[in-house]
Amino acid sequence: MQATAARRAAPLSVAPMMDWTDRHCRFLHRQISHHALLYTEMVTAPAVIHGPRDRLLGFDAAEQPVALQLGGSDPVELADATRIAAGYGYGEINLNVGCPSDRVQSGCFGAVLMERPALVADCVAAMIAASPVEVTVKCRIGVDDQVPEEVLPAFIQTVASAGVTRFAIHARKAWLQGLSPKENREIPPLDYPLVLAMKRAFPHLHISVNGGIASLDQAKAFLEQGLDGAMIGRAAYHTPFDVLGRADEVIFGAGPGPDRQEVVERMRPYIAAHLAKGGRLHQITRHMLGLFHGQPGARSWRRVLSERANLPGAGLEVVDAALASITEPA
Repeated sequence: MQATAARRAAPLSVAPMMDWTDRHCRFLHRQISHHALLYTEMVTAPAVIHGPRDRLLGFDAAEQPVALQLGGSDPVELADATRIAAGYGYGEINLNVGCPSDRVQSGCFGAVLMERPALVADCVAAMIAASPVEVTVKCRIGVDDQVPEEVLPAFIQTVASAGVTRFAIHARKAWLQGLSPKENREIPPLDYPLVLAMKRAFPHLHISVNGGIASLDQAKAFLEQGLDGAMIGRAAYHTPFDVLGRADEVIFGAGPGPDRQEVVERMRPYIAAHLAKGGRLHQITRHMLGLFHGQPGARSWRRVLSERANLPGAGLEVVDAALASITEPA
């Protein structure tokens, strides 16, 4: 059931983003869209096996459908981590073959695995054998001096032969030498036509596009061109309502969702419960700064939360003050 729910949600997803898509961020996004697929931050397989599992893997059932992204390159470790994570109820387990950071490279996982498709196939085969839910892959079109038009179809063919039927493809080549991860967000250029070509070459596979998608309308256009899904990253984080506010209607054909102020009201019980357990307000409200992007009072909303949410003892009164700065006349 969970795998079906995740696949049903896959036409629009929020990308896994380190330090951003934690459980609080996902809970916020779920208040805006009931149907979009949400991804965790990447968690390494060794961390799952040896680390604080509840802190790394725990999530609120209200976040569903939610997928876990794992990082690693050891089939045995990844199988163990998949087995453990599946017990937490994730609807999908995703393998990271796209992150270009130095830390990921030194661990021989992430985008560097684009150079080792046979190893990726071994990894996903082990994960699939250990998983009650669907195992998917998020990859790049290539790395460094690879020729994406040659490398990507061969990579997909090899990994699909191990049992993966759903790929999210970041349409920009990862540059592991000579560019920082920040520079790699803009260089080299995106190649959306190549991702579209992969759908034509592998019509039986579920292909989502990722990278540089800035709006819901752009995501919808990719679906209309024949892709199965669109995965949005930074835009969904910085302007969550702009991206997700109409998603249930536009992408999934459902009824209208809540307005921005209703989203804030839906967050109040969650925030109160977090504070009651000793959590800090800023841990949640940092993800809410862009909620009123483009609306009158958005700057006041951000200022109040930024200045006051991190103060000792800050509580719901700060959220009330931020909302009042929008809704009450000056």
